[in-house]
Amino acid sequence: MNPLCDRCGKVVYPTEKVNCLDKYWHKGCFSCEVCKMTLNMKNYKGKDKKPYCNAHYPKTSFTSVADTPENLRLKNQTKNQSGVLYKEAFEKSKGKGFSAVADTPEMQRFKKTQEQISNVKYHDDKKVLERSVPCNSSQVPRASQPPAASQNIQYDPTPEPVQAAAASVPPPSAGKRYRAVYDYAAADEDEVSFVDGDVIIDVQQIDEGWMYGRVERTGLQGMLPSNYVESI
Repeated sequence: MNPLCDRCGKVVYPTEKVNCLDKYWHKGCFSCEVCKMTLNMKNYKGKDKKPYCNAHYPKTSFTSVADTPENLRLKNQTKNQSGVLYKEAFEKSKGKGFSAVADTPEMQRFKKTQEQISNVKYHDDKKVLERSVPCNSSQVPRASQPPAASQNIQYDPTPEPVQAAAASVPPPSAGKRYRAVYDYAAADEDEVSFVDGDVIIDVQQIDEGWMYGRVERTGLQGMLPSNYVESI
């Protein structure tokens, strides 16, 4: 004898029978007790021998006043809508400007890109630095003396002291002072490290990205990025 469907009370034939929760159901009658969504053996949840969908399965922690199945459904619906609105707003904001004050992930990426560009310019301008940095006194060539045979006048064969020649070369950009606004750790042997607040003196501008100067606190001198300091 064929059993009766627990939902509609009609006879359930073998071709459409669902045996679950110790009861028999038509395939179309095996649905959620709350929203009446048709279920199957993979997505149903049973409680008190009644089938529920995942959204309306009774929770043991809810109260009879607030956490009703309908409220849970509305909560899930609101959460889904919020996700859709957030994604839509995110797509619309792509390509737009960002605040220069807030330390957002986009701002961090921009700073990192700027540092990489500065490093590339620094390595490309090493030759400019070597030409622009004044040579040491020991490297100043002595003035060449004309041959005695080609001159009718007498001269002192003793060359002038090297120190005098070196003293005639004024220090580059004397008097320019800058203050560090960020900490910087030297990445190469010809760079100089400093911390926020350090005073940089005898500064010489190499290009838009790099300078040459001496840290007043440590006495060390070398190259430094110009976007890490500000003029005093």
